[in-house]
Parts: sequence; C-alpha cells; structure tokens
Amino acid sequence: MTTSTAFDISAKRLDFPGLQHEVNGFPLAYLDTGATAQRPTWVLDAERRFLETTNAAVHRGAHTLAGLATEAYEEARETVARFVGAASSDEIVWTSNATDALNLVAHGFEAATDGRGGSPAKRFALSPGDEIVVTEAEHHANLVPWQELAARTGAVFRYVPVADDGTWSLDDARSVIGARTRILAFAHISNVTGYVAPVEELVELAHGVGALVVLDACQSAPHRPLDLARLGVDFAAFSAHKMLGPTGIGVLWGRKELLDALPPFRTGGSMISTVTMESTTFLPAPQRFEAGTQPVSQAVAFAEAIRYLEAVGLGAIEAHEERLAERLVSGLTALPGIRVVGPAAGVPRSGLASFDVAGVHAHDVGQYLDAQGIAVRVGHHCAQPLHRRLGLTATTRASTYLYTTDDEIDRLLAGVAEVRGYFGVA
Repeated sequence: MTTSTAFDISAKRLDFPGLQHEVNGFPLAYLDTGATAQRPTWVLDAERRFLETTNAAVHRGAHTLAGLATEAYEEARETVARFVGAASSDEIVWTSNATDALNLVAHGFEAATDGRGGSPAKRFALSPGDEIVVTEAEHHANLVPWQELAARTGAVFRYVPVADDGTWSLDDARSVIGARTRILAFAHISNVTGYVAPVEELVELAHGVGALVVLDACQSAPHRPLDLARLGVDFAAFSAHKMLGPTGIGVLWGRKELLDALPPFRTGGSMISTVTMESTTFLPAPQRFEAGTQPVSQAVAFAEAIRYLEAVGLGAIEAHEERLAERLVSGLTALPGIRVVGPAAGVPRSGLASFDVAGVHAHDVGQYLDAQGIAVRVGHHCAQPLHRRLGLTATTRASTYLYTTDDEIDRLLAGVAEVRGYFGVA
C-alpha cells in the first residue's frame, strides 16, 4: 500500500472555501464526501466567470455569445469524455444526475420492449422470463429502476446476495447470472461498504451470456482513474457533485452504437431531427437524450472540476484515500462495541467506512460527532435491502477525499470512542 501522497494536502485544502470555517466552535472535519463533495475556487470561479461573460442558450442562436456558450458547453463534454476514456464526446450524455442517467437507460429498455425505436432498438427489448440482475448491495438508484422495468415488461428481477459483511464475490455473481440474463447492473464501488467490484471479470461473465452491463460509477469516478472503454461496460453513470462539481448535472456514458439505438427517455426541443404533425425523428446521440434547456454553466463547472482532479492526479488521490481507509477501519475495529461493515482492515476498499455503534442509533452518533464539528452521514444511505440483510436499520458513514487529513480521521475515532459512554451504554 502506498504510504505517502504526491500532493500537499494542506495547500490543497486552501483551495476549498467550504473547509475554512468552524462548526459548533470546532474546525470543520468534513467526512461526508460520499454524499457530496466540497468545491474548490477553481470550480466556483469557472461557473461564475461563464455566467458573467458567456451566458447564452446553446445550439440555438447565430449571435456571438451563443457561439461562445456552445463552444464552452461542448468543450466540457470533450473534457468529460477524455476523463473516462470515451472513444468520442458523442458517448457523453448530460443528465440531471446519476439517478436520471440510470433511469434513462431503464426507460430506453422499456420503450424498446414496447416496440419503439424500430429495428435498431430490438436489441434492448425484453421478453417475459428474461432476467435483470443487480446485487443486494445496490444504491436505490441502481435498484428501483430495474425493479420497475421488470414489473412493466414481465422480466425476472434477480440479485446477487451479499455475505454477512455486506460484500459479494465473483462466484456469488456466477451463481445468479445465466443464459436468460439480459442486464447486469452493479456499483463499481459500494457507497456503504467501500467494496470494489471486479468489473472486468463481471463484464466477461455478462457478455458471455449476451447481457449488457450498466455500471454505477458514482463512487469510483471521483476517486480513482477510470477508463470505461477498457473496463468493457456498456453504460455507466456518475454525478458531478461527488467530484468537486456542481449539483444538477450528471453523465450517462454509453457505447456510441448503443446510444444511437436506444429510444429516448424525454422528448421535446433540441433533441429532434424533423417534426411534423404526424411524426418525429430524433437526432443521434447524445443530443437525442438532451431535450430542453441544458445545464450549460454546470457543464462548464464540471469540466473545471475534472481539470482540478487531473492536476492533483487520480492515482495520488486513490493512494491517499486507501491509506486513510486503512487508518479509519483499523481504528474503528479496535474500539469496543463498533461493527464496521464491508471489507476487513487490510483488505482493499475505497476511502469510506460505515459502522454501527452498539446500543446507540446512528442519528445520535451523527449528532454527537456534529457537536464536535465532524460531519458524517447517517441512515441507510439509500441502501435499505443491504442494511436489512446486515440486521441494521442504519449506519454512520465517514467518507474521505483528497482534502481529508489524518487529523480529521483521528478526531472521528476519538469522538466515536466517547459515544457509548456518553449515551450510557458502555
């Protein structure tokens, strides 16, 4: 494991205005990046600069400002494409968030099943008895749309079960994926356990039975190098706000030939080729999925966030977070009455940990830590089936990023060590 980082964390923290203040009289220790990341001045300034100097509707005007706005908007798409290893910027679809992106794919399958999209879309059509496979550890955004798709098409909804620690294996997946599997959807990294899925092996398994693979990359795109083409998945979704960017914008990546064949989810302006009073034809991807007014300033800010991440180095960020994860998990498991879910200390995981404090509800844990200026996430983290399988109603989650320090981890550990005594259950 790498034990040093290739960047100066103290210097980088100065780039984040949100980290430069106190909460309840303590310096803020922000350990909730798994939900949303803080933004550097690079990103804040980029969006403000665009709005002050270049704000206009894209793809719709012949005037100079519209041309400049369109250029910035499409340059942002190219930046995202390069970041994730896309073959071209046409493989990047702007969405409102990752949940929207996953729903876009699910609704495309439904439309194809209903006969929409013509001959090219038949590859997405589902028949009764076809199987949609997810895992028991999925975020609701990568579970509920597939449940709904199964209910509306007659497909069979199946899932890969998790073990007692909340993780699952390639062998577990092999026991579920079979000849009738048409869709395999799973998270690259679990937002609860930090488990890193064996993506390439799963892709090989799924493609071997003719299934398409949908990857939830929300917890991987911000934290480690990501080459979607190399991984071999068919679709992937991620959000800007978890990777130093703004809210209100996400990405669906898909192989171009699949995007061009997938029926659109939303219809209206900007995504059409020809409209008559009798029928409509749609533009190729990505525009066919981008109906209505677009998140232009958000896309510009998203691209700036990516440039910031690239300047720091995704490899360095990954190494930094792996080291923090080891410190976090080792420290938590050493405390009496603390149950950490996910891989054990010493087993690779992303830079987050969810844990249960015996006898104390997660919300009480979160409030106790907040009183000391430590921001964590509490609840089921949009993963109720996983928590139910683990026998828990909620957990407390601490998640790290490039700006997280050893001292913040130590403050968390010290606070957690006091919780059971404070609530009289030690």
